[in-house]
Amino acid sequence: MAYDFDLFVIGAGSGGVRASRFAAGFGARVAVAESRYLGGTCVNVGCVPKKLLVYGAHYSDEFEQASGFGWSLEDAQFDWAQLIANKNREIQRLNGIYRNLLVNSGVTLLEGHARITAPHEVEVEGKRYSARHILIATGGWPQIPDIPGRELAISSNEAFYLKDLPRRVLVVGGGYIAVEFAGIFHGLGADTTLLYRGDLFLRGFDGSVRTHLKEELEKRGLNLQFNADIARIDRQDDGSLKATLVDGRELVVDCVFYATGRRPMLDNLGLENTEVQLDERGFVRVDDKFQTDESSILAIGDVIGRVQLTPVALAEGMAVARRLFKPEEYRPVDYANIPTAVFSQPSIGTVGLTEEQALQAGHSLKIFESRFRPMKLTLTEVQEKTLMKLVVDADSDRVLGCHMVGPEAGEIIQGLGIALKAGATKQQFDDTIGVHPTAAEEFVTMRTVTR
Repeated sequence: MAYDFDLFVIGAGSGGVRASRFAAGFGARVAVAESRYLGGTCVNVGCVPKKLLVYGAHYSDEFEQASGFGWSLEDAQFDWAQLIANKNREIQRLNGIYRNLLVNSGVTLLEGHARITAPHEVEVEGKRYSARHILIATGGWPQIPDIPGRELAISSNEAFYLKDLPRRVLVVGGGYIAVEFAGIFHGLGADTTLLYRGDLFLRGFDGSVRTHLKEELEKRGLNLQFNADIARIDRQDDGSLKATLVDGRELVVDCVFYATGRRPMLDNLGLENTEVQLDERGFVRVDDKFQTDESSILAIGDVIGRVQLTPVALAEGMAVARRLFKPEEYRPVDYANIPTAVFSQPSIGTVGLTEEQALQAGHSLKIFESRFRPMKLTLTEVQEKTLMKLVVDADSDRVLGCHMVGPEAGEIIQGLGIALKAGATKQQFDDTIGVHPTAAEEFVTMRTVTR
């Protein structure tokens, strides 16, 4: 049968764009349908605008520390509207870049909602297209619990477009989005509370990292409320919001921001017209080659619920394009030792196993930890400390995990990710000459076993 396209991609986010561009480059006839914005969550309401807001929030620290270096800053003021306007202009620029990337690659861009009508057929704005392969790359969507007053709360989608900076913010959640936005609002001057139903945020991260970040956030004056949850939200006569907690306490704020998880974006996708199945969590079920239960349909990225990170979606998109259209270059995605960062304040960088994961896997361990005041802060009154940690297999000397909480943690951890991929040992870390004076050199100068 002759098809209109060799590959029809639903979703022009990171993974979809990567798969489309490279498939077209391999000679395939490719179409992409997108109903919202080019670049997906990351570019529009995710990592890119979030990082810009994080940069903005850091200036309060810089101004505080400036006097220690001889700078006198009088009457510094912050303009939320200006930051958001500048952010919007940058996102529009990136949208244009993504459009050019697709069009210049020979991809047919269809701007409208795509719905699968048959295993080899997709409908966009009333017109149907046939395809040999269909790739679902529709990403995720924030979800707010079904509690009374949920319509009064916002998610990360709305946070990027708030007209004004709220004076009092309640951030609900314990994942990286919650921690990052709590830092943004707090750094920009809002009275911020972070509320989480568990004992400690960032479940799945190394225990030392979680505890250290908690201590540093408390030093900064961020109000942390653990083992707490909201029962209902009510609008008060003055326009403020009253959040009634499960334990009966009441918090009055101007904004309730929920960051309690994301669901796969499958709305009106037409999966009922196929054999595609969902897993027990509601994500699209795929095998190790991203194949669904329908032989013609594949899925990648946040919609499959594996590792929900932009670079992972990019790797998955590349793997699909190669397997389908250039199999001699196909390589499976390796999910081990994925470096990642949390742009909290201070930030987190991590790669490899946590101490808890390594113990659970049966390793005998040597743990190296260092806590120190960054050199930049020695001329200031700020008492923030950086944490660095190595998890080492005691038998093979192989470094199993590297973890950091402190300035530029994400930048530093990237290079260590390569070392862990290459199987570096602690001896090789020790034999590496450090760059002085930097914080990064601490990773190659830790000699004393902590435990």
